[in-house]
Amino acid sequence: MKDLRTASEISTYILLAVLLLVILPLGLDAYRLNIVSKYLALAFVAIGIVLTWGYGGILSLGQGIFFGIGGYLMAMFLKLEASAPELPDFMVWSSVEALPAWWVPYHSFAFTIVSILALPAVLSFIFSYAIFRKRVSGVYFAIVTLSLALTLATILTGAQGQTGGFNGITDFNTLMGIDIISDESKFVLYVIQVLMLFAVGALVSLMIRSRFGKVLIAIRDREDRVRFSGYDTAMFKAFAFMVAAVLSSIGGALYTLQVGLIAPSVVGVMSSVEMVIYAAVGGRLSVPGAIVGSLLVGFARSYLSEYFPESWLFFLGGLFIVVVMVIPNGLSDLVDRLLARIAALWPAARKAERSMAQ
Repeated sequence: MKDLRTASEISTYILLAVLLLVILPLGLDAYRLNIVSKYLALAFVAIGIVLTWGYGGILSLGQGIFFGIGGYLMAMFLKLEASAPELPDFMVWSSVEALPAWWVPYHSFAFTIVSILALPAVLSFIFSYAIFRKRVSGVYFAIVTLSLALTLATILTGAQGQTGGFNGITDFNTLMGIDIISDESKFVLYVIQVLMLFAVGALVSLMIRSRFGKVLIAIRDREDRVRFSGYDTAMFKAFAFMVAAVLSSIGGALYTLQVGLIAPSVVGVMSSVEMVIYAAVGGRLSVPGAIVGSLLVGFARSYLSEYFPESWLFFLGGLFIVVVMVIPNGLSDLVDRLLARIAALWPAARKAERSMAQ
């Protein structure tokens, strides 16, 4: 079964590579391809959820927090570059007279990149390690993260003069002097994003198959036994949560580059819950399944909202209910079961052929 799952993941990666790097660029216009980029940015979050929820048993309903951190930090740099040497327009409208001190370092692109990686890593590790040391887990941890997502969205909305408020940060056109709104630039960013996504997926797959991954799975199944064996389970869980947070932050930064804005709506409760759904649909035990789930749910949202603008949420909710009831472990589990059945039938078919030949 393990060999079949590995073969299934490799096959899925190959199919995704053909789809994302050949079929979609040739078959979609620039506008539609940019929408796909939005879904792929969310796939970074879904991969992190596979690591924490699927293999670590850590259900976080607040990944939008770290997605928003990455998105806002990237937007700050882009906005400062677009408005230089003046203040960003939303600060002027809010009667802010000087650039806030915490904005100043984001004139540097290098500092921005380091912040996108380091800030969510530090915050997530400190927060989660403190929580896991108190042995808070399960639904209680999910509620805590959900509350934090709601709190952050409220703070961002209320700080109009420093974060753009409800509208967020938008209206930027260049990155290091390079136009990022042209079709050519968006295509280059798309290709870079796909390659980064595959690299991240391969890295997480290696982590799952390593000793760290085996211990993480053991913690998910019987944390008390792992703790009694001498392992610091809080450290393992906090590290997994930190990796997922960094992936979410990277996805948020790429989202800002591709979509051209970041707002509190992508940080709050609804977005964080939807990110979990991406992993659930694709399969919470499959890294490439997380990418597939992000694409399928994203396309379903776009199609349903376009043709059923008043009732698309009901269709989407019904789709989720059907998936959970019929294939609770996601589409990847369905594929694994089909491959297992085919593998079981194959020897029988070969044996029947030899009998007929005799």
